[in-house]
Amino acid sequence: MLDARFIYAPFFRESLRDRSFWRANLRTVLVWPMTALIVCVVGWIIVSQVLNTERKNAQEAAFHEARVLSRVYAEDMSRTIKSIDQMVLHVRYEWELSRGKLDLVQSMARGLFPADSAFYVAIIGADGYGVSSSRPGSSPYLGDRDYFAFHKTDESDQMFMGPPTFGRNSRREVIQFSRRLSNDDGSFAGVVLISVVPDYFTATFDELTLGQHGMISVIGDDGAVRVSRMGGSTYALYQQVIAHTPPMPAQSGSVFLRGEDWFLDRRSRIVGWTAISGFPMKAVTALDVGDTLAGYQAHRASLISVGLVGTALLGILSLLTAFISAKWAWQSHQLKTAAAAYRMATEEGQEGFFIARPIYNDRVQVEDFRIVDCNQKGAAFTMRRRNQLVGKRLGEAFTGDAFKRIFDRLCDAHFHGSHDAEIEIRADPSQEKKWVHLKVVRSNGDLAVTLRDVSESKRHVEELEKKSNEDPLTGLPNRNWLQTCLPETLRKSGERNERLALLFVDLDGFKTVNDSLGHAAGDELLCSAAGRLKEAVRPHDTVVRLGGDEFVAVIENLENNADAGHIASRVIAAFRQPFSLAEGRPSVGVSTGISIFPDDATDLPTLLKNADIAMYAAKSAGKGRYVFYQPKLYEKVRARLDSEIALRRAIENDEFEMVYQSRIDVSTGRLVGLEALVRWRDPQLGIVTPDHFIALAEETGLILRLGEMVIDKVCWQLSVWLRHGGPMVPVSVNVSPRQFNEANVRQILEDCMRRHEVGSHLLEVELTESSVMGDDAHVTGVLESLQKMGIKLLVDDFGTGYSSLSQLHRLDFDVLKVDRAFTRNIECTAQDRAFFTAIVTMAHALDMRVVAEGVENARQVEILRELHCDEAQGFYFSRPEPPVWRQPFTSAGGHGAFAP
Repeated sequence: MLDARFIYAPFFRESLRDRSFWRANLRTVLVWPMTALIVCVVGWIIVSQVLNTERKNAQEAAFHEARVLSRVYAEDMSRTIKSIDQMVLHVRYEWELSRGKLDLVQSMARGLFPADSAFYVAIIGADGYGVSSSRPGSSPYLGDRDYFAFHKTDESDQMFMGPPTFGRNSRREVIQFSRRLSNDDGSFAGVVLISVVPDYFTATFDELTLGQHGMISVIGDDGAVRVSRMGGSTYALYQQVIAHTPPMPAQSGSVFLRGEDWFLDRRSRIVGWTAISGFPMKAVTALDVGDTLAGYQAHRASLISVGLVGTALLGILSLLTAFISAKWAWQSHQLKTAAAAYRMATEEGQEGFFIARPIYNDRVQVEDFRIVDCNQKGAAFTMRRRNQLVGKRLGEAFTGDAFKRIFDRLCDAHFHGSHDAEIEIRADPSQEKKWVHLKVVRSNGDLAVTLRDVSESKRHVEELEKKSNEDPLTGLPNRNWLQTCLPETLRKSGERNERLALLFVDLDGFKTVNDSLGHAAGDELLCSAAGRLKEAVRPHDTVVRLGGDEFVAVIENLENNADAGHIASRVIAAFRQPFSLAEGRPSVGVSTGISIFPDDATDLPTLLKNADIAMYAAKSAGKGRYVFYQPKLYEKVRARLDSEIALRRAIENDEFEMVYQSRIDVSTGRLVGLEALVRWRDPQLGIVTPDHFIALAEETGLILRLGEMVIDKVCWQLSVWLRHGGPMVPVSVNVSPRQFNEANVRQILEDCMRRHEVGSHLLEVELTESSVMGDDAHVTGVLESLQKMGIKLLVDDFGTGYSSLSQLHRLDFDVLKVDRAFTRNIECTAQDRAFFTAIVTMAHALDMRVVAEGVENARQVEILRELHCDEAQGFYFSRPEPPVWRQPFTSAGGHGAFAP
């Protein structure tokens, strides 16, 4: 195996002689050691912050734990002292029952108090000597004890708890609890005493919780330590672990105490305290800092060890990487020096060139190419300088389709040795497209790529194609483009099993704008409409202008037919706002027909024809909507178109005539009014009733012209009757919902009455509920203006719409005409008559007269009279008749046609 000195010696020897290499690459070589240094500094800062945070958290947890443990200890001590006091009270009670003859040895045998070495019970007489005790033997004098002196002078029934003391009888350290004994007259009779060893108060000490050096203690508010325990030792009278009583101002808290200042063992502790409920003492717990932070200290030592090892490894790795980087940089420097000579030879030519090197992924597949060298003309194809391009990936130099096109051809050359083609490229979206002649040759694993710009010749060809495929007014593709390019699109969609839709869009009302505002305004509107259509479809869809006001939207890659409907809805919504033109703000809608490839057709002419048929169906259905093509639409559209054409012709030729039906006063039988009804006298079909043409007129908008014609004919007829003299009754005219909402009904009525010199008292207007049932201020305004003119308002076909009492009252109608369906049923049941009665009562309450429509027999007339209905109308009295003179009606039982 060769010595490493012989392997790397040439590198060191040659590179050290080339100062230009080190000037250019020193920063690259040193970046690794400097990066490692920065990483180490940042890492140790983070380690320091983590350790500080962990120490702070551990200390906070210790403070909290000390408080919690003290609270638990305080509760335990409170229960313990209270239970001892209960024993004292119980002994005193037994002493009182025995009249001072209580034997404590027998009482202990009976379980009066626990037979435990921790307890010593005694009864001390008023003379200070023991009377009875739980431990037989001589009783020393106890009258000099603090508790005896306290109870002898204090007559209150208060328990006395003394500090730790040495028991004269028990001969051990004890804490004494006592209460006063009193004679029947309240005089001092002695003391009940229970002495408890200190260990009893520290029995709850748990070394697992508090640690080996943990501590619990009971300290009085007077500062005296009653008892303490640390580890397995209890300290009370003669020994203490606390050097000084710590300050405990609050009822509960925790504090850090340095061992040198506060504890005899000189170990620092975290002390928590809680006041013992009901007693002037505090329960204290102390956690040794060393024990508490032992886990933190172990983790700190481990983390520092790992950090030191990591720092050493990172230093070694950075030095090794710096050496390898220098070696690679030297090799690259040598390659660049060699390539520079070749590049100088090619800069004088007219072609750009690249040297591209394959980049492989984990599966040894080519995923990109790296540009290892190029000339300036080659870099210009990417809008970069040479030094900005060399070293970059092909995917960084070209994006989108340009990258894919070049990448595919480089891959082909990589596997087959060469490739030659003309392609269209654009390095980025801001760059103009270029056509280039691309030639690629493989050489020693790399690819030599030459590029030559052929855009000028391609641009000339495209300009010629554009002129033949573009609409000159809107800039949209034209019919020629549709017929030339769409068949190929249909073929590809068929091969890929993809769906495609044609939306045939026709502008509603464009002719009116073009005729009224001029052709210039029409052209401006078409350009604006083209813009709205392009915004309404998806970005990759195509909008085509066929000619005039007809457009086609080509919707490719449909998931389902509903997607075409959604796009058609957006197209319709785009035309809801008026257009802002130089000559005004006209409103133009659209009707859209949709045909689907391949469901409706597989060739362009049939698809286009079917979309056209569907568009016409949309227009016939009322415009401003879209319709999907269906085979039955052709016959339906043809029949409806014929009907619409015939209706337009009838209006233009005035093929309509009026008939009139009587309204009779039910109580008197007199003629009180007429309803004007329109009939169409078709030259081929004869008389056509309204149910065959009113709906079509409403949908197509012809109702506006027809309605105005009807009002004019009625006013003319009234003027004829007026000239002939005789009694007159008012005539009601039906106004359709669309006529009421879209035409100026007030102005039409006013013009017709003025033209024929007819008074407003002779004209009434019938409106259906659906025409006026709403809160629109326009509705209220129109109705009020008609009433101010003196024209009465009638609600027609009441009960078939959406009216409510509040709306009827607000709109203040004069007459309510009940639909024939309710009149027909009044003979059937009492419930139907009751319902009709409710309508009459409601109308009369609103000061409205009631007219029953569809009366057909005398029995109905009789019932209507009983129900106080005001008027009746129907075949029983007369059918609708032309305006001829007839004998007036004289009785409710008669019937026939009537006129003034």
